[in-house]
Amino acid sequence: MVKTQFGIKDLENLSNVKAHTIRIWEKRYNLLEPDRTDTNIRKYDLDNLKKLLNIAYLYNAGHKISKIASLDNVQIQELIKKNINGLDSEYMLNIFKSAMFEFDGQLFDATLKKLLETKSFREVFVEIFVPLLNEMGILWHSGTIDPSHEHFISEKIKHTIISFSDKEKKISTKPGPLFTLYLPYQEIHEIGLLYANYELISAGYNTIFLGANIPLESLTHILNSKQRVIFVTYFTIQPENDNFKKYLSDFQTEVGSKGSCELWVLGNKAEKSSKNTKNLKFFRDITLFTDHIEKFQQS
Repeated sequence: MVKTQFGIKDLENLSNVKAHTIRIWEKRYNLLEPDRTDTNIRKYDLDNLKKLLNIAYLYNAGHKISKIASLDNVQIQELIKKNINGLDSEYMLNIFKSAMFEFDGQLFDATLKKLLETKSFREVFVEIFVPLLNEMGILWHSGTIDPSHEHFISEKIKHTIISFSDKEKKISTKPGPLFTLYLPYQEIHEIGLLYANYELISAGYNTIFLGANIPLESLTHILNSKQRVIFVTYFTIQPENDNFKKYLSDFQTEVGSKGSCELWVLGNKAEKSSKNTKNLKFFRDITLFTDHIEKFQQS
C-alpha cells in the first residue's frame, strides 16, 4: 500500500523543519491540522505535507512565521511567486517532491519544461536532479517514502536523460576512442551512468551503453573489434570496499592487457585517494567528469 499518511518524523525528514518546531507552529499558529490515532499520535496527509513544504520555503526565505500563518493557501502561493528569484532550486525541489507523492507525471514534465527555459539540461541535472535523488535515497532508506515513490521519480529522470541523449545523437566524424559504459554486478546507479552517456554524446563521441551486470570478461569482446576503447563505469555500492582495488587489478589483467583501453570510474567509490594512472581515471562527482571531457576534447 502506497504511503499517503505521514508521522511528524516523516515531515521533519521531508521539510528539514524539526519536529519540535512543527509542534510549536501547530500549537501557536494552527498551521497544520493532523488527524490523531487512538493513542493520540499525529498523522498528516498529503495536503499537510505540501503546505509545510511551502511554509518551510517561505520561512527559510526570511518571512516571519506569524506572517505566513495569517495567509490562506492561495495567498501563500502568491507570496511564493513573488519571492522566487528566477527559478529557485529549493522551491523546484519541493514541486518535484509534490509530483512524486501524487505520481503526477504531467507536473514533473511541466516543471522540467519551465526550468529548461532558463537553464541548460546540465544545470538542471546538477542543481536539481542530483540533490533530489540524494534526498530520495535517504528518505527511502529511513522509511519516510514508499519504494514506489522513489521508483517513480527515478524512472522519470532516467527517461528524461535518455530523451535528451537521443536529441544530441549525431554521426560522429571526430577521431577518438569509442566510449563503452557499463555497471558491474549488483551496482544499481544507472542514472549516473546514463547521464555520463548524455555528456559524452553531447561532446560528439560515439558511445555504447551496455547497462547493468556486465562481467569483466564481456568487455574484452569490445576490444576484439575496436582499436581504442574507454570504458566508463559508475561505482556507488559495488565493488565492496575491500574488493575495489582487486576489481581494478582484475580489470588491468583481464581487460587492459587485451588491447588499447582505459577505465574511467565515477561515483563515491572513486575515492580521492585513488591515483590516476595512464589507463585509470577517477571522478568523484559528475562536474569533475564533464570538466575532464572538455579538456579531453582539446588534447
